[in-house]
This record gives sequence, C-alpha cells and structure tokens, in this order.
Amino acid sequence: MPELSRFFGIIIRMYREAGEPHNQPHFHAYYQEHAAVFSIHPVELIAGSLPQRQRRLTEAWAELHEDELMRDWNLLLSGHRPASIEPLS
Repeated sequence: MPELSRFFGIIIRMYREAGEPHNQPHFHAYYQEHAAVFSIHPVELIAGSLPQRQRRLTEAWAELHEDELMRDWNLLLSGHRPASIEPLS
C-alpha cells in the first residue's frame, strides 16, 4: 500500500482495492486502530472514522494538497505508483 504522507501519527495511503470500482477520487487515512476514506474534491469523509482531532488534521492536510492528491489519483489510475506528499507540520 503506497504511503503518501505521515504526520501526527496519521498515515495517508492511496491504492487500488482489488475488484472495487474507483469512481470517486479518494485516499485512505489511518490512525492507531481507526481507518477512514476521504474524497479528494471536495475533501470529505466518505467511509470509516477517525477521532475528531485526527479527522480535522487530515481534512486540513488534504485541502492544502488537493492538487497533489489529484495528480497521485491520476498516476494510480494509469498504473503508476503515487508520489509522496509533504506532511502537515
């Protein structure tokens, strides 16, 4: 699972789920035992959950890096590995 970024204990990944359609650009966020899926545009939670603080940090990071996330989404769909994105600092 390609890791795009890691900050404040949150891990951001983007990958193709086997057998799943990829109609909506999205990424996966993990924090301890929590997992969530966020759409890229607009940035919003579409599945799973994160604690409130980690959700806000993830949404803020995604809004700052929306163009890079879309670039990575297009790379993924064309069969390439997504690139790393700067963490939230």
